[in-house]
Amino acid sequence: MPAGAGMDGTRRRCVSQRRGLQGRPALGRPGGRPVPPESAEPDMLHRLAIRDFVIVDALEIEFASGLSVLSGETGAGKSILVDALQLALGSRGDAGVVREGAARAETSAEFDVPPALVPWLADAGFDADAGDAGRMLLRRTIDAQGKSRAWINGSGATIAQLREAADQLVDIHGQHAWQGLTRPPAVRALLDAHAQIDAAPLAAHWSAWRAATQALAAAREKQGDLERERERLAWQIGEVAKLAPGADEWAELDAEHTRLAHGQSLLDAARAALDAISEADASADSLAGRAIDSLQDVATFDARLEGPIESLQGAQAQLQDAAHTLAGYLDRAELDPERLREVEARLSAWVTLARRHRRPPADLPALLAQWQAELKDLDDAADLDGLERASDAARAAYDAEARRVSAARRAAAPKFAAAVTRTMQQLGMAGGRFAVELVATDAPQSFGVESAEFLVAGHAGTTPRPLSKVASGGELSRIALAVAVVGTERQGAGEGPSTLIFDEVDAGIGGAVAETVGRLMKQLGTGRQVLAVTHLPQVAACADHHFVVSKRARAGTTTSAVEPVAGEARVAEIARMLGGEKLSSTSLAHAQEMLASGAEARPARTRKAAP
Repeated sequence: MPAGAGMDGTRRRCVSQRRGLQGRPALGRPGGRPVPPESAEPDMLHRLAIRDFVIVDALEIEFASGLSVLSGETGAGKSILVDALQLALGSRGDAGVVREGAARAETSAEFDVPPALVPWLADAGFDADAGDAGRMLLRRTIDAQGKSRAWINGSGATIAQLREAADQLVDIHGQHAWQGLTRPPAVRALLDAHAQIDAAPLAAHWSAWRAATQALAAAREKQGDLERERERLAWQIGEVAKLAPGADEWAELDAEHTRLAHGQSLLDAARAALDAISEADASADSLAGRAIDSLQDVATFDARLEGPIESLQGAQAQLQDAAHTLAGYLDRAELDPERLREVEARLSAWVTLARRHRRPPADLPALLAQWQAELKDLDDAADLDGLERASDAARAAYDAEARRVSAARRAAAPKFAAAVTRTMQQLGMAGGRFAVELVATDAPQSFGVESAEFLVAGHAGTTPRPLSKVASGGELSRIALAVAVVGTERQGAGEGPSTLIFDEVDAGIGGAVAETVGRLMKQLGTGRQVLAVTHLPQVAACADHHFVVSKRARAGTTTSAVEPVAGEARVAEIARMLGGEKLSSTSLAHAQEMLASGAEARPARTRKAAP
């Protein structure tokens, strides 16, 4: 099946969160005995919980390994369960899924955590160890206004994260799965998966080549504009560079100009202050000394005068320090009209350039650095030789990777076609032939230099034609199933999702072919968990576990329910699938015979077809 398809003909993969719906008893595994987590098989869907979804009010189903089937009358809601699972796995949903009268729909699915998802969960900030050991739970709600929320392991998640994790957990094949086999991207993805081709490096080389080519084309197109822009920047830089403005120079010049312009006032104020502090007859220093002398003469009579004396002595010391500093200032300070003229000229140059470029004077150093950086970028863009070399190198890298991918596809195509052809023989298409055609593209693409198409000959002696032109719906369903079987067989242990879901892919077939479909699904269930929604008793009879979906009318509303069946109840369901609601002794006997045959069934062996 093509990567990315689900019930609508596309194939979907799914993930799960951690916490299920609370307060609802689990239906349990078939037979009624819950299986403790420590005894569960690894890497599979363990539990699906649904509340207020379409016609389901509330249910919780526990699944086991092997082949599990869901059967029931038309319209009972078999596919609704798959829809609910897909919602938990990130599919599109709206307010229409909310059961009438309910505030919101809620669905959750609990899975084992595949090793490949452990680092992803850690990087995304989802706890992979909470709850049951090695389990993860995906939960999704949609309210009556269409607002959606999602969680992974109890932490808020985006829909994109649900879909990303889903790739490691579940493959869903819908009843129109064959439609995906007519789409070139899906066909190519299937072939690449069979050939174990990683197309990501090829796409990366394609992106690098395209970026280099676009840069070269843009440089050529704008060469004249670039040269004019370069000349303008060079002139502006030369003008400002003559001034050579320092990063902090403007503030320093402004402060120096203020000091020089007020030089006489500064000298007069410093002289007056020095006279008042220490050089006048009644200076502050001399007055403080007199006050100290007066108090010291009588301090022996009252110890409370010691405090004022110490304060006066401190003030006198500060006055003397200030006088010393002012004297030094006056010794060094002098009027410098020449330096004042130099500073004023420098400031004038700054102001003139700033006005010309409509910037504050203080921005000139940053403006110069900006222009210099822009000029460097223009010089780099004008390096056509360098851009051409970069484009040629990127194209060479792409061509080398494209040749590697093409060789792998050419080697894998006949092997993939032969495997599907062999499986078709078991599905009532004796003499039928499957082929993979590789056609060169008009120009290199991100996926390579060839497209892929599936061709099918339904009978011996006929010429394979594009799958999209095969008329029989039954043939299309069987071919899709054959491709799914071959695709999953190609995966080794631990490769790809371990849970496969088939939603009525057996439509349009029956008889001995239906029995073969059941055996093939049972074969898939020996290494993976397989869930199948089916209307065929031959498929249901081969299942390891059987669930029946039914509609119930209660208080004027219709709801859907799911129950595991075994023993006589399962015989009755198989008989119903054989002959309708009225069970006869003949249909019951036939059902018992089919169940016995299904229990003894061995995985179907694939026979090699004649070339």
